[in-house]
Amino acid sequence: MPRIALIQHQCDATPEHNLDKILSRLQQVAEQGAQIVLLQELHNSLYFCQQEHPRYFDLAETIPGPSTETLGKIAREHNMVIVSSLFEKRAPGLYHNTAVVLDADGSIAGEYRKMHIPDDPGYYEKYYFTPGDLGFNPIQTRYGKLGVLVCWDQWYPEAARIMALKGADILLYPTAIGYEPSDSDTEKQRQRQAWINIQLSHAIANNLPLASCNRTGTESDAGNNINFWGSSFICDQQGDILSQAEIAAEQILYVDIDFKHTETVRRAWPYLRDRRIDAYNDLLKRYCDGAIED
Repeated sequence: MPRIALIQHQCDATPEHNLDKILSRLQQVAEQGAQIVLLQELHNSLYFCQQEHPRYFDLAETIPGPSTETLGKIAREHNMVIVSSLFEKRAPGLYHNTAVVLDADGSIAGEYRKMHIPDDPGYYEKYYFTPGDLGFNPIQTRYGKLGVLVCWDQWYPEAARIMALKGADILLYPTAIGYEPSDSDTEKQRQRQAWINIQLSHAIANNLPLASCNRTGTESDAGNNINFWGSSFICDQQGDILSQAEIAAEQILYVDIDFKHTETVRRAWPYLRDRRIDAYNDLLKRYCDGAIED
């Protein structure tokens, strides 16, 4: 029954400051016995995708690289798994939004490159990131098999399902999402609740615990600004929220998760048994035009 920790915090414009904050929090969660630690999306910098500018490519780094070396040392020192989120420079002109899992011995257990890349006002990620090419594959670590996805991936049930079908023990989402300033208060709350609901549905539909670690605070860039809504949470295999952070606070969450409980839940709710895999071919289409055939 590993102890999961989520570190929700505000970022500033200096990567060194952000990394120092993360290292301090990692020391803190290690003292509380955390074995799997989830960091938020692109935790080393401000969320630079609010605008398109070539200077931000300078924030990218190689994998392995400085961040994986630093985080790997912390992981090894405290025998804990760290799920990080980095701006990967794969080659000149080729970049990814990449989650890297450092195992408890400090080695890189695996990587996941964000598959679904948004392109919306304030979230111009297609300018920076090439869609992932590593597929949906859980990463085996000392404390479990981690189904790591990233932010916009959390709206797609197909991604969560494939991770479940490949044996993930838990779904993990590093995240950066917030309010559009021009929206009404009602619309802001509707969007935040939809974000929570879609992830709870993934947990329920796949009988898996789930953890989502979001940014908090307001980040401004060239007249744009996003008020990240925090609200990081951990839920169990039936979608019950076990711990949740506040909207506007730096906060650490801890939950002891029983991965073995998945077996108990799946015996009562055998979704995988009853899937009609013979009837799902249309999922491979972009859209099903025309009349439904018998």
